[in-house]
Amino acid sequence: MSPEELHAVELLRRVPYGRVATSRRALPFLALARHIVVDGRVVLRMHSGFGYHRACNGSVVAYGADNSHSADPALWSVQFTGTAQVIEPTTAELELFGPVPHFVDGEVFDPVYMRIEPQFITVHSLAGIPDRQYQHAL
Repeated sequence: MSPEELHAVELLRRVPYGRVATSRRALPFLALARHIVVDGRVVLRMHSGFGYHRACNGSVVAYGADNSHSADPALWSVQFTGTAQVIEPTTAELELFGPVPHFVDGEVFDPVYMRIEPQFITVHSLAGIPDRQYQHAL
């Protein structure tokens, strides 16, 4: 891996969740996922009840995460793009994920796992942001 790709992996390890993006019935969608990084590959845990994993399996997806909710004055964003495959995680991978949530949208969380073999890895950062406290008019 290049130094930029190794940096992206280190950043991704700092946050537990991100979003996977692909298309479903020719329409784009994003889904929340828990991630770990194993041997340079991103392994995701999602709720199987929505069926998003079926749209991702065998398809090219993008997985992104960022630190936009941290107090860090420098913002960063990473994106891993590659083919996703539904997998059965190893015992060691399950331990890295930790406990599953109890519910998602009121339903019992039923985990499904996918591995992304990254083809492209990007890192973007913003620094010198004058004010991170935004106000929104209603």
